[in-house]
Formats: sequence, structure tokens, C-alpha cells
Amino acid sequence: MGATKTDFFTNKQNELSTVFKALGHPARIAIIEYLLKKSACVCGEIVDELPLAQPTVSQHLKELRNAGLIKGSVEGAAVCYCIDEKNWSKYGKLLHSLFAEYQSCKTNCC
Repeated sequence: MGATKTDFFTNKQNELSTVFKALGHPARIAIIEYLLKKSACVCGEIVDELPLAQPTVSQHLKELRNAGLIKGSVEGAAVCYCIDEKNWSKYGKLLHSLFAEYQSCKTNCC
């Protein structure tokens, strides 16, 4: 069996790619901002906050959950979502390290 293309990249590169892909839609950014603002588990309120249908919001939540940015717990018939603190911290450090690698050009680069 051959190697997948992700095998040619570091864990850091693959993890950052997953996060950027998950955050690559404005609805997902809006969901994250809402969860950060609420700072608690949120059940059905997310659909009310976005101009999207419930199935579309569910798909965006699934993408964020698969990336590890949020977590969900079942409470009765509803799933409640919140920021995944452990992964949020980990991804924040990875993102910070990526931006910290930049050193301004001493010369006129472009």
C-alpha cells in the first residue's frame, strides 16, 4: 500500500491544514465566535444565530467537530456544543508558532 500525500508532511503541517480547512468557511467562523461569546455549551441556539437552514448548520458543526475545534455532548434529544479546550489550546500554539516563524524582510522582498 502506498503512502498518502499527507505522509510527506509533518504532523504540524497536517494539523494546521485541518484547522485551516475547518475554518475555511464564514459560517464556521461565525459558529466559533458564537461559542466563544457564550463560553458555555449551546444546544439549539446556533441555528437561530445564523441565516442558514438547520441541516446546513449541522454539517458545519460536524466539520468543526471532526477537526477537534469543538466538542458535543448529547443532552436528551439535542446535542450541545462547546469549544474543545484541549485542542483549542494546542491549535492556538501551533498557529502562533507558524506566525512566529515570520521575520520581516530586511530588504525589499517583493
